[in-house]
Amino acid sequence: MMPDDDAPPNVPPYVPQSPVEYGKPPSGWRRRMYDVIFEADTPAGRRFDVALVIAILLSILVVVLDSVPWLHHDHAGLLNALEWGFTALFTVEYAARIACVQRPWRYATGFYGVIDLLAVLPSYFSLLMPGTELLLDIRILRLLRVFRIFKLTLYIEEYTRLGEALAASRRKILVFLSVVLMAILILGTIMYVVEGPKNGYTSIPVAMYWATVTMTTVGYGDITPHTNLGKAIASFMMLLGWGILAVPTGIVTAEMTLRHGAGRQDSSRPGRTCAACGSRGHDADARFCKDCGAALS
Repeated sequence: MMPDDDAPPNVPPYVPQSPVEYGKPPSGWRRRMYDVIFEADTPAGRRFDVALVIAILLSILVVVLDSVPWLHHDHAGLLNALEWGFTALFTVEYAARIACVQRPWRYATGFYGVIDLLAVLPSYFSLLMPGTELLLDIRILRLLRVFRIFKLTLYIEEYTRLGEALAASRRKILVFLSVVLMAILILGTIMYVVEGPKNGYTSIPVAMYWATVTMTTVGYGDITPHTNLGKAIASFMMLLGWGILAVPTGIVTAEMTLRHGAGRQDSSRPGRTCAACGSRGHDADARFCKDCGAALS
């Protein structure tokens, strides 16, 4: 059979992260809890994920509102009670995840386990630092609770896809950044020679700072060129900045299309899903996974 010219590139389909590495209990209450907490394909698992995402967003909202001075002054009791309620909820969730897996230490030392722990530790640390002289330190420590937002990566597939595309594009992005740094060094040095200390360009590092601000189209205005040649160079750098901003986006977008184009087509076809690797689109009479070879249940 001749290959189809319109077929997607020969790349492995997208495989969602699986909690199998933590160990699935064989039976009993731990297995039932595991299915609810880690398995998103069941009705109970979907309800748990939705409820947890809502709780995370509400807890972040409480932290944000608590940072507003007048809200903290007028509603400190309510906000504190809500914060401790969310802390208790996430503590129970963390303990449940540890209890229902076969290898709890692997989960606890993994990325998501550390994030889950960081979501609750600041509240308990604040209890160990009593005293009015430490209120400022406690307030700063409370800001660490925004780590809870990273828990959302457990439930949003696109986070993983974007992370894979960024990892695959890292060399291209590093090369691009090195070119940008060379351009900043060269153009900053030129501006230092053209404008000089009398116009605010007191050194090459200061001129490089101005070049960075100009090429990223930020334009603070604390340092500006005064000569006609300097203004012409600045205009060129501003126009160059628009193209620079578009390059990393194109690199990552192309990588996502290349790596996940076939996976999206597979996921859009009806069929069974492999429990081992998450590959989709298997025929109804298939006995083994077409990607990893595991037996289909």
